Amino acid sequence: MAGNSLAPPTLALDTRSRNRADTIDSYRATTPSGSSFVSNISNPFLTPATSDCGSSFISVDAEAALRPDPGTEADFHVENNPFAFSPGQLNKLLNPKSLNAFRALGGLDGIQRGLQSDASTGLSVDETSVRSRVTFEQAVRRDSDRFPETWDHATQQHGSESFADRIRVYSKNILPPKKATPLWRLMWNAYNDKVIILLSVAAAISLALGFYELYGVYHPPGETSLDWVEGVAIIVAILIVTLVGSLNDWQKERAFVKLNVKKEDREIKVVRSGKSFVINVHDLLVGDVVHLEPGDVIPADGIYIDGHDLKCDESSATGESDAIKKTPARQVMKALECGGSTKGLDPFIISGAKVLEGVGTFLCTSVGVYSSFGKIMMSVRTDIEATPLQKKLERLAVAIAKLGISAALFLFFILLFRFVGSLPTNTATPNHKASQFLDILIVAVTIIVVAVPEGLPLAVTLALAFATKRMLRENNLVRVLRACETMGNATTICSDKTGTLTTNKMTVVAGTFGETNFAKAGDEDPKAQSIIQWASGLSQAAKDAIVQSVAINSTAFEGVDAGEFAFIGSKTETALLQMAKDHLGMQSLSEVRANELAVQMMPFDSGKKCMGAVIKLRDGSGYRLLVKGASEILLGYCDEKADINTLTVSPLTSSDRDGLTAVINSYAKNSLRTIGLIYRDFPQWPPAHAELGEEGHVDLASVLKNLVFLGVVGIQDPVRPGVPEAVRKAQQAGVVVRMVTGDNAVTAKAIATECGIYTDGIIMTGPAFRALSDAEKDAKLPKLQVLARSSPEDKRILVTRLKALGHTVAVTGDGTNDAPALKAADVGFSMGICGTEVAKEASEIVLMDDNFASILTALKWGRSVNDSVQKFLQFQITVNITAVLLAFITAVESEEMDPVLSAVQLLWVNLIMDTFAALALATDPPTDKILDRKPQPKHAPLITTNMWKMIVGQAIFQLTVTLVLYFAGAKILHYDTQNDNQMLELDTMVFNTFVWMQIFNQLNNRRLDNKFNIFEGVHRNEFFMFIAVVMVGAQVAIVFVGGPAFDIKLINGPQWAICIIVAAMCIPWAVAVRLFPDPLFARIASTVGGPFAAAYKFLARAFGKFGRLFKRKKGTPENPKEINAPEIEIAPEIIVSEGNHDPVIGNNNFDQPITINIEQPNDNPTIRIGDPEKGPS
Repeated sequence: MAGNSLAPPTLALDTRSRNRADTIDSYRATTPSGSSFVSNISNPFLTPATSDCGSSFISVDAEAALRPDPGTEADFHVENNPFAFSPGQLNKLLNPKSLNAFRALGGLDGIQRGLQSDASTGLSVDETSVRSRVTFEQAVRRDSDRFPETWDHATQQHGSESFADRIRVYSKNILPPKKATPLWRLMWNAYNDKVIILLSVAAAISLALGFYELYGVYHPPGETSLDWVEGVAIIVAILIVTLVGSLNDWQKERAFVKLNVKKEDREIKVVRSGKSFVINVHDLLVGDVVHLEPGDVIPADGIYIDGHDLKCDESSATGESDAIKKTPARQVMKALECGGSTKGLDPFIISGAKVLEGVGTFLCTSVGVYSSFGKIMMSVRTDIEATPLQKKLERLAVAIAKLGISAALFLFFILLFRFVGSLPTNTATPNHKASQFLDILIVAVTIIVVAVPEGLPLAVTLALAFATKRMLRENNLVRVLRACETMGNATTICSDKTGTLTTNKMTVVAGTFGETNFAKAGDEDPKAQSIIQWASGLSQAAKDAIVQSVAINSTAFEGVDAGEFAFIGSKTETALLQMAKDHLGMQSLSEVRANELAVQMMPFDSGKKCMGAVIKLRDGSGYRLLVKGASEILLGYCDEKADINTLTVSPLTSSDRDGLTAVINSYAKNSLRTIGLIYRDFPQWPPAHAELGEEGHVDLASVLKNLVFLGVVGIQDPVRPGVPEAVRKAQQAGVVVRMVTGDNAVTAKAIATECGIYTDGIIMTGPAFRALSDAEKDAKLPKLQVLARSSPEDKRILVTRLKALGHTVAVTGDGTNDAPALKAADVGFSMGICGTEVAKEASEIVLMDDNFASILTALKWGRSVNDSVQKFLQFQITVNITAVLLAFITAVESEEMDPVLSAVQLLWVNLIMDTFAALALATDPPTDKILDRKPQPKHAPLITTNMWKMIVGQAIFQLTVTLVLYFAGAKILHYDTQNDNQMLELDTMVFNTFVWMQIFNQLNNRRLDNKFNIFEGVHRNEFFMFIAVVMVGAQVAIVFVGGPAFDIKLINGPQWAICIIVAAMCIPWAVAVRLFPDPLFARIASTVGGPFAAAYKFLARAFGKFGRLFKRKKGTPENPKEINAPEIEIAPEIIVSEGNHDPVIGNNNFDQPITINIEQPNDNPTIRIGDPEKGPS
């Protein structure tokens, strides 16, 4: 086949290069017939007639095209604007897309002049303030010079900062942070709780009565009334509780604002001063020239300059579901000037859209708040959605609150009946009687305050905020909060190979071209040359042939990264380009590409595992298709081979094919990625029998036959240090690690074995796995360890089947095509370094270092979040039970109807258990020991058997101690029951002992298992130690100086010793509880718990009916359309709710949650059933 000779034709000039004078100064366009015209007239909105463009003038109404929309007038006025256009005028290009505005601004040439930029070289890296002013008329005139000397000079300098004027006029590419809720507003929101308001009213009335007793009633000399002190103390306590809660909310908001800023952070590629740079997306400016490639999420609005087959998904911005083909701006302007059809011509680049295919550059016209995406995001800003764990805790908090409210109401009515019954014999003054009634009300309301566990949602919020902040330090950027808690229960991880298990630092270390080959030092083949020796023996023509194959058929480019020259793009492509530069004499990638005329670029096909490019041969004899990809697959497309020495082509015999297969397998066994290079020459393009896709482009699959095998290279990508150990730890934690890779099965097996992933399981290829039935897949999955030569669709199918088997699946992905699998997974991990922006958008967590070991970090922190919440839950329920029952029993027993814990004391206890305990227990960092247990099932109960055992055990101990002190303390300590001072001391000891038991019990609750060392790792949690010191210090201060405010009396040293020693006994008691067998406790709990469950259901129904009596129903005849759609959520061990009914805890036979929404629009009821996570279906 002479047509396929690799001998390079005579070097030709770049037929695609543009003359600056042609493109900017006067704009010369070549018509389809080959003639040209020059537009150079005074009115930029009148296009002259030419022989090709008709005989009439086309008029564009610039004023109408650029007229401000209502409400946007401010965007059109900028003081001292050195540029030709305001942000508002540039916005008229989009929203909606407007070719009239594009024409009115002078097309690409007018826009680049007006922005003082250059579509080829971009902005100058040395720009500070703009030194010259360009007017609108000068920018849009076709005869304007690029930067004429006659332009007005700017009248004012704005400092020496880089791009100062540009930033001042067009802003930066960052959205202003969401306006934080001020602290006073958070305090007001916290205070607006109905129970707090009721308590405040009662405290105010008590304070008024106290002042009346103090000033309005006669007291004998030396006596004074202190009834007012309790009212003041309650009000102060309410303020403290409100302030602390508000400060926590404020801190939480700040933490999540920082997280959102980091979440939006990424890098993009721009051209400045003619060179490519990698910059932060927030540093992008109007006038920048930006590179686009598949997988990018477009960072700003702009105009498409040039490229190859650029297609974008604009569904997120415009709602258009089809891929939008982009047309270079100058081609569109030519059509407008010639009066031709503009149907399907789209030069507009919209921020937020995704690049699906092709490559190109665009000129940035709007950034930040002025961009399309920025405007949308500013208008739809919402609060962070509650995570599943937060929602579950809120439901649990409601259930606990109802029990507490029931106890408080029961106590109130008992004491009220006693109070009313005692009125006939009560000789106290009316004021004193009113004070007694208020005391009853205050105690009941305070019990409600204590019983409502508002700290539950706070605990998970604190745990998530703490975890996400620490995870970011350890290279995990959490984009979606629920992923943090979900990851803790992951049962399987499907990991990519390249960059995740390996370093992604690729180097070509072996290769075979014809009869020649090279290998790295120490290889098994003693005949193998080094790459330097091999390259030195090649002719220049052979080198050029290889350079042509790797340089043209590539989307990588030269640029500056971290201040150094580098190839930027796919690591596989950069490795091949580095080989060409270091050993094959390639001086400049851009020069090589400029010397070839690329006719069509064919992006990577994940199904065919290859990509292609078509160039026109320099001697004009035809066209050459260059293909590179998976070597063993490409070998199957070939029936000829090239001799690299003579550049001649000969048939590929069966022995040749076997020899090349053996070479590929030997490379793969050495853990090398094998890349094949093949080609074919065609006399015409498109070929006669090729299948054509959209717009006449050849489908790559249709020409993959009868190709010529040029060579194969082996690329080394070493396993990351620490990955085998991380895989071992994940397996130890009960998590199955599977490798899903596009490499061939031999390479995949070698890497998987080195990582410890492959042991005695199954290795399958993607096509073989996809061909199985669902039942066959499910049978293979338990032992499937490696899926090789897999496509993104294979990965998605794997994830779907694993989830169907009940697994909680984590998946890594870096490509645009990985987005479906990342979305399908319970937790999707994208790559922060080599991942596309589409993959990052589809993921919940971004691995900032692309390292598998960082997934293990996410697993540890996920488990830590769940543990932290359970620790706090265990602590709070214990305090709830003890405090409510202690107050209830002692109030009923007391002749004065006063509980042993006063209202102020109960508020202090509430502060301890809600805020301080949340801070202390929700911030324990994880240790490696957290990986020593298996993951919890998806529907595991929030409160485990072991937790109930500790809750019940500690509640029994604390109630026993406090009630013994209360009822028998006077006898034990030889107190006179008629002595008020001694009885007040006894009450103080009960209060002091109770608080100290909570301080010690915090230590007990640091463990959820049955192990005894409660102090393990306590020194690593500064929050816990600080909170413990604060609680101890505050309690000591209260007892010493609290006095009448806390209704206590100063106690002496022996009494302090009794309180602390007795309280400390809860630690050895916890050891005894942990020794109690879990199965035995479960049997006892199931027997005893039945009546409690029945009582709760009864109370829940009663509360529901009682509450509905006071609720105004929606959907009345006045507003027939305002119907509150009831919702029923059914899931194992999950709360069930119906409309406004109250939750009932129960079981069902469904494996997955089901949501039923009953909607009644226009009196036509419909029922939608679906997964609550995915929406109705």
